[in-house]
Amino acid sequence: MAETIKNLFTLIQFGGPLLGGVIALGATVVLPTVRRVDMKRELKEMRNQAVLWGVIVAPLGTAIVGFLLNNVVAGGASCGF
Repeated sequence: MAETIKNLFTLIQFGGPLLGGVIALGATVVLPTVRRVDMKRELKEMRNQAVLWGVIVAPLGTAIVGFLLNNVVAGGASCGF
């Protein structure tokens, strides 16, 4: 069980920035080709959300949950983050 939790948080920690970076890069590359203003606004918002949630929140959330499991939860030290 502890190994499964560790693998899940490793996936979030490294997959979040990877997926967020790909979405942000894709939105940035496509932005000049779009003509409609409302679509450009949506792409800019998508880029900002991808950077915020994928690159900043996912690794930070993993660190916080790892801290809680290691220091607060009884028996959580067996997770070995």
